[in-house]
This record gives sequence, C-alpha cells and structure tokens, in this order.
Amino acid sequence: MTTALLVLVLAGLVQAPATHGESAGAKPPGNDYIVGAQDLLKVTVFGVSELTRDVTVDGDGTFDFPLIGRIKAAGLTVRAIETELKVKLANGFLVNPTVSVDVGAYRSQTVYVLGEVREPGRKMLAGNASIMTALAEAGFTTNAGSYVVISHRPAGSQPVEGPVLPADNTDGQVRISRKDLEMGRATNVRLQDGDTIFVPKAETFFISGFVRSPGSYSIDGELNVLQALALAGGATDQAAQNRITIDRTVNGSLVHHKVNQLTEPVKPGDTIIVPRRFF
Repeated sequence: MTTALLVLVLAGLVQAPATHGESAGAKPPGNDYIVGAQDLLKVTVFGVSELTRDVTVDGDGTFDFPLIGRIKAAGLTVRAIETELKVKLANGFLVNPTVSVDVGAYRSQTVYVLGEVREPGRKMLAGNASIMTALAEAGFTTNAGSYVVISHRPAGSQPVEGPVLPADNTDGQVRISRKDLEMGRATNVRLQDGDTIFVPKAETFFISGFVRSPGSYSIDGELNVLQALALAGGATDQAAQNRITIDRTVNGSLVHHKVNQLTEPVKPGDTIIVPRRFF
C-alpha cells in the first residue's frame, strides 16, 4: 500500500487490503476487548431464558446477575467474564452451563494522539476502537516516521488525566511499524482507555550534488548510500561516485567522512555530497 493509499485508508475513504487469511470485510474478534464501566453486555445462558439478559457495567466495574450477585467485569476480557459466570453458575445452580457474553454497546474511551498528526490531542472513541480509528480521527500525515508507539496507562493508575508520554511508561508500550500500518496488519490492534499514541517525525537525510533529484528524503528502516542514490533518482553522468562524502554530526561536532563503499549505512541527519567527476 502506498503512502497516499495509507492516508485514504486512515481517513476512512477506502478499505485496507485484506491480509493473508483475513477477508477484507472481516470484523476484528471481540473476545479480547477489555470491558469497562458503562459497557452494555448481552449475556446468554443457553436453555435458561430467565438468565438471558442485558446488563450494564456500573461505575464500580461490576454488574448484578441473578442467583450469583455482583460480578466483576471492568478490566476483564469478554472471554474471562464468560468463564467467571460459567464457574459461578455451575457452583450449585446449573449443570454444565453454556454461557455467551457479547458487547451490546461500547462505552466511550479516552485516548491521546500526539506528534506528527494534523489534530493532536484528546480523542473520544467508541469502545473496541483500533489504532487505525484513532490515527484517522487525528489526521495521520505523510511527515510521520517509520513507526508509532502506543503507551498504556500504568496498572492501578488514577482515572485518565492526560497523556502518557513514551518515556513515562516504557514497560507498557507497543511499537507498530509504518509498514504494518500500510499493509493493513494493524487493524486488529485494540486500544485501552487512557492510551497515548505517539507519532514521531520521520528521520531524514539530505543529498546534494550530481544526482537527478537532490533534496531531503525520509529514512524508513535501514538505508545505505546506494539506496540513498536511488531515492534521489540516481547519479548523473557527471557524478564521481568514487568521491562521495558524508557530512555527519558526531557528539556535537561536524565530521566530514569519505564513503569507501556504497553499502555504507546512512544515518538520520546525514548530508550526502556527490561531487562532479574530473574530465
């Protein structure tokens, strides 16, 4: 998927291509959704219509259920709640009960999107929202780098009161490559209430001299001098490829480096200079 198509996908104007083993219209699985207060759950106890009902998770994270009383739900997945109900109903009430729990209506979740987006800040999204939904809401830009970072709020923290910066909770982070976003492999990445998505600016290098399209280019993953020349349209007939140099800042000082092999790596901030050959 090209960058232009990625922007259209994030804006909701086109559909991401299906990945291997997943149809284009497939919905993400719901059993991994983390339930929270104000979610509406549809509980089905097969064969027992009196126990099949809709329940709303209260502010304390629990809901009331006949025969067994209060059931903890907030912070648990739908599958875990199913298991809890089945165990409690089997404890003196039903023989081998079959229980199904689905989310009938999602609560709103607060997430923060920061960095290289058109509208950074606090976003209110429907529950079970994906990172693609959040990026589309914030306006993903082509200035973004080769990855995005999701920082989860530390366990046991107070209610959402601002973003979690990447340096604040390094243990609760998920890094997603831009390539996975472009290929539609991130559609099933679920967000949690209070998550912060940080979109860093693309790292760049500059190439000047005798190339067809001198200028600034983004670094997406590992890059060497030969690949950098290709990004700039290739060297011209007048280029001296055996005398290419790189200006690089090392420990605050500018270093002038001669390129001995075109497979040498290019680093963010480098300036590649392609001189004219001697006649």
